[in-house]
Amino acid sequence: MKLYIISGEASGDLHGSNLVKALKNQNSDLEIRAWGGDLMESAGATIVKHIRDLAFMGFLEVILNLRTIIGNISFCKKDIEEFEPDAIILIDYPGFNLRIAKWAKERGIKVLYYISPQIWAWNQKRGFKIKKIVDEMFVILPFEKEFYKKFDLDVHFVGHPLLDAVKEYKNQKPDFAAFCKKNDLPEKPIVALLPGSRKQEVTKMLPVFLNVVDRFPDYQFVLAAAPALELDYYQPFLTKQNVSIIEGKTYELLLQAKAALVSSGTATLETALFKVPEVVCYKGGALSVGIARMLIKVKFISLVNLIMDKEIVTELIQSDLNEKRLVQELERILNCENDRNELLANYEILITKLGGEGASELTANLMLKTLEPTA
Repeated sequence: MKLYIISGEASGDLHGSNLVKALKNQNSDLEIRAWGGDLMESAGATIVKHIRDLAFMGFLEVILNLRTIIGNISFCKKDIEEFEPDAIILIDYPGFNLRIAKWAKERGIKVLYYISPQIWAWNQKRGFKIKKIVDEMFVILPFEKEFYKKFDLDVHFVGHPLLDAVKEYKNQKPDFAAFCKKNDLPEKPIVALLPGSRKQEVTKMLPVFLNVVDRFPDYQFVLAAAPALELDYYQPFLTKQNVSIIEGKTYELLLQAKAALVSSGTATLETALFKVPEVVCYKGGALSVGIARMLIKVKFISLVNLIMDKEIVTELIQSDLNEKRLVQELERILNCENDRNELLANYEILITKLGGEGASELTANLMLKTLEPTA
């Protein structure tokens, strides 16, 4: 059996890699061709396009890179035709994947979608389109199953794959001294910096994060480099003392951190699952953010708050993301014991809401059953 998987971002590469492992555990004869990253490749997929060449953030950035995106779509269609898969598996990345889904459906290729596009946030009418072009949808957020009922679409809630990924790291936690020695860090409490996985995010977010470093001399600030970016890209930003950078070790870093400054996205949920108090931050281009504010229909930007349906982690967006507010919120989650304890208690409730472990194995099992030939 041949499967073609498309992911376009770092989180998709992570979840895609765990899905590939689970699929191959259940059927070792699978041939998997994919758009993804190093994790999916190490899991056994043949990578045709790397995520470092795919992630464009914001409305304006997409428009500026439209020629590249159109070229990628054409290449993808041609590659699928030549590969002749039994099914395509789409992982999030909706602007691209929904176009491929429509094209594939018209050609009789079975379409499986893992990790729903966030249509509940904006342009909800796309639910009617998804019903027409997707054969099976596998969702990871608890409220999504009920949401899709509005479109007469019965989706599979499989639980969140991050629960498994985080558990794996928690089971092998080194002590703090060993972690610091291994990464050539001083033995000072750590504030983790997670400014995003795209160049546009890092450029906007990291300078603001670094502005607060001098206000916390008793802590060291450790930047988690995104796998899709070269280390050289970060160097112009790293001019302050007490700031270090590590590559490919975000989860190891979160195991040791006392607090974190996090760009909105999957990292907000990852940080919460490691039970690290965090401040969620977002700053984008004025035009992109202005358009987003007109279209987006949700109250929060972080997955943590969306799942909890209340603000349990502070969100600093655009003008609110400034040195004064960032210092204030970081001081609070580092030094106010009551606030830290309340936040950690809410994290426990969050984990319960996300369902049990084994999302990747369950999804692989359901997908392979869907693809079994009918008598």
